[in-house]
Amino acid sequence: MSQMTLFPLTNLPLVAPDDNIANLIVDSLETMQQQLQEGDIVVIAQKIVSKAEGRVIPLPENPDERARKVAVATDKEPRFVAAVLQDSTSIVHGRRGMLVVRQKSGWTCSNAGIDRSNVGVQNPEECQLALLPEDADASARKIRDDLLELTGVAAAVLINDSFGRPWRLGTVGVCIGCAGLAPIWDQRGRSDLFGYQFDTSEECIADELSAAATLVMGQGAEGNPVVIVRGYELPNQPPQPATTIQRGQSSAPSLVNVEIEDI
Repeated sequence: MSQMTLFPLTNLPLVAPDDNIANLIVDSLETMQQQLQEGDIVVIAQKIVSKAEGRVIPLPENPDERARKVAVATDKEPRFVAAVLQDSTSIVHGRRGMLVVRQKSGWTCSNAGIDRSNVGVQNPEECQLALLPEDADASARKIRDDLLELTGVAAAVLINDSFGRPWRLGTVGVCIGCAGLAPIWDQRGRSDLFGYQFDTSEECIADELSAAATLVMGQGAEGNPVVIVRGYELPNQPPQPATTIQRGQSSAPSLVNVEIEDI
């Protein structure tokens, strides 16, 4: 790899339901006098995918008893907790100020990945919540197919989001949707500088690329939800969905604190 560059699309409009993200990307590139190139990786913030797919909901009006009990245990708003539980299959961990769940598409994350920031509202008095895409791998495949049809370039596509990590502070950009590349680079059998052969090394390049793009996107009012990664040489491995990253997860939730585990 000689040089890798990352640049944001700086003139994208605010995304609305039913917008075609590939069209927006191509229009933005043309305005910037840029074009997709073979080997490019397009990293897209989950938020605009969710908005385009209509995965935006108001706060539930009447949280049920379970949501109210979890809200007390975690010191969270009952209506927000109700939305989290509706888009989850199980509670993995909870304590005051934290609610980690298994989201319906399989990701283990805080608050089912639900976010209030940069969502926009139709009614200023009504809080809107962005859910994760129903199937982010399918979303990535569609955007990749649309880009190929529009440009003739088979760029890889990643959908990223910001997740926390066990036993470490701060969020990091991770991949939740993938098309056109292998998210895990299996390096077993390769050797280091001194000839030592790797027998366990598997590198999650999809998360590393997503994290790098997150630095360019920003987390607040930057307005850069799409980043092009150019110059990264992908390993010669068949493409896989992002769900392959999750294979190490146990299907059973871990123990949680007493206030929640009996719910």
